[in-house]
Amino acid sequence: MVDTSNKIVKIMSLVEEGFYFTINRPRQYGKTTTLFFLEKALKDKYLLISTSFEGLGETKFETEESFCSSIFYSFSQGLVYENNEFKQKVQESGKNLKTFEQMSGAITRFVAESGRKVVLLIDEVDKASNHIIFLNFLGVLRNKYLQREAGKDQTFHSIILAGVHDVKNIKKKLRPDSEAGYNSPWNIATEFKVDMSFSAKEISTMLNQWKAENDEFIMDVPLLSQEIYKFTSGYPFLVSKICKLIEEELDRDWTVDGIQKAINIILAEQNTLFDDLIKNIENSSELAELLFSLLVENEEIDFNLDNPIINKGIMYGILRSGEQRQIILHNKIFELRIYAYLVSKQQLSKLSLKNYNYRDNFLNENGDINMEHVLLKFQEFIKSTYSDKDIDFYERHGRLLLIAFIKPIINGNGFYYLEAQHSYERRTDMIITFNKKEYILELKLWYGAEYHQEGLQQLAGYLESRNHTTGYLVAFNFNKNKEFTTKWNEVEGKKIFEVIV
Repeated sequence: MVDTSNKIVKIMSLVEEGFYFTINRPRQYGKTTTLFFLEKALKDKYLLISTSFEGLGETKFETEESFCSSIFYSFSQGLVYENNEFKQKVQESGKNLKTFEQMSGAITRFVAESGRKVVLLIDEVDKASNHIIFLNFLGVLRNKYLQREAGKDQTFHSIILAGVHDVKNIKKKLRPDSEAGYNSPWNIATEFKVDMSFSAKEISTMLNQWKAENDEFIMDVPLLSQEIYKFTSGYPFLVSKICKLIEEELDRDWTVDGIQKAINIILAEQNTLFDDLIKNIENSSELAELLFSLLVENEEIDFNLDNPIINKGIMYGILRSGEQRQIILHNKIFELRIYAYLVSKQQLSKLSLKNYNYRDNFLNENGDINMEHVLLKFQEFIKSTYSDKDIDFYERHGRLLLIAFIKPIINGNGFYYLEAQHSYERRTDMIITFNKKEYILELKLWYGAEYHQEGLQQLAGYLESRNHTTGYLVAFNFNKNKEFTTKWNEVEGKKIFEVIV
């Protein structure tokens, strides 16, 4: 397990201050696990109610009476550290409640008679957030909080809601027939700013624990921690999944190569995280277009929380802010999965790639990729299918075409990822590993000979930073009178094979 004790301490400080807040994070981001550890930290100091609305059932939200008459039963079942007698007493105190006013009074009596500060945790609040009854319930808790602050009521010391959506931003109509009058039932909540992703340092705590229990294994914990973080950006499910696959399916291959193999397995499987990822893109054409602009057109888009599409992408864990305050994909695994999705959506197979990219055509006698031959064949493919009337298609999909061409060659035995280099040339570096060798391939648009020469020098610098002597460049030129050319360049002591398509 990753050591998340520092995060728990930060959350505990919010509880101790008596704050109400929402732990809103994407699917499989460790919310429920965090609540589990939080419960253990709270149980000795507070009377703790930990419940979930996931299995409450739709009928409980149909009427005010059906909700109020059952809520104390849910409270009693959530008293995980109390005896059955006390649970029964709590359950009895909530019987025959028919209105929110009666429920409010019952909460006041329960808190007053408990003799302890009461903390309420509710998981899976998304299951209930579409119901007006639930929003009215939040409104009751909100009013009791305000009355408590004024010294006029007793209520829960702290309330923690957990879900994907920030309940603080959910609004309800003040009147059933009102179109303009809205009011948030949870605007009393404080901001939850605890970073629940895993840093490379936190990932290392898990690997060090494993290493201590398996001292016969030699593993470079700092290197592996950084590599796992590089591809997951600390997304808890992905971090855990990589380690689980290495341990259980890859014969404990605790190497960079083992991490890449684990990522390939993850990318090839169906799981609920990827199902949600694609579903959320499918359900929002604006989000899909934004992702296309980021990944395929390599556009730089400012991080702006006033943009509802960006907000949605962040809420679902698809987007995050980059170092330059621009929007980027949350992690490289999501990026690779979305690239595969975009390739399938654009029906690129209609261009008959199968006649070109058989793997055996591109391997030398040592089993290494002959990248020069790959790019010559890609140029041949573009040249044979290209026409001026399709220029818009090729301009928008050039990067996807190259990915679709190369993926079948490396699938199963290789690995690739992309590094966007935002500049006037809208460059993207494609890093390919195959047969334990690394290939650096730059993709860029043609903006003239002068810019092209600068691009070659930038690629030479990048090759130097990765200790490579040879690199490859694909320049997409959409001028009407372009020529499909190839040549080797000698730039600052580096050999660069360029292909113009």
